[in-house]
Amino acid sequence: MHLAAALEQGLGAEGFEVEVAATGTEGLERARKERYDLVILDILLPGVNGFKVCGTLRAEGNWVPILMLTAKDGELDEAEALDTGADDFLKKPFAFVVLVARVRALLRRGQRDRPIVLAAGDLTLDLAEHRCRRGDVEIPLTPREFSLLEYLLRSGGDAVDKRDIVEHVWGEDFEGDPNIVEVYVGYLRRKIDQPFGRASLATVRGVGYRLDADGD
Repeated sequence: MHLAAALEQGLGAEGFEVEVAATGTEGLERARKERYDLVILDILLPGVNGFKVCGTLRAEGNWVPILMLTAKDGELDEAEALDTGADDFLKKPFAFVVLVARVRALLRRGQRDRPIVLAAGDLTLDLAEHRCRRGDVEIPLTPREFSLLEYLLRSGGDAVDKRDIVEHVWGEDFEGDPNIVEVYVGYLRRKIDQPFGRASLATVRGVGYRLDADGD
């Protein structure tokens, strides 16, 4: 609660009205009953963790802007935060001025509508339910695979290069081997294409990758 108390005091000094929930269960119930402009959600909460709180709100059609606080080296936390419906994330420890800037940016953006289902042919990705399907067949994906497929689908069939994929899926601070993209493209192909006799996820030589709705 030390962080929560500090944020309550600091945000109050910035002119925000702040309510603090001590547990994930309490926070979830408050968010269900009250109409908030923004939720700052820590992953590590007693009772119900931040992922569960966020995922439950989104599944219930509540699209209040959510800023998720993740672990310092929580790369998988960041991916899961976005996959469960968070609008933004911030690594701990963080500068208070940065948090305030993120809060103001989300408030300017306002509450978003339920995301549409992204599709390429009979391949669909439901962002609210976090489900991937090829026709009527559900395809289980890891958080990172889900994020990669979402980015490719949002590209609308255009080729995207490896650097853009790394920045959008792994984050601007990623310092690992960029060839990790090829590894995850391989994972996706083995799930969304090969079992169905498709070749929708294409390599564009000298550019990167493209998701082709008519790939066969």
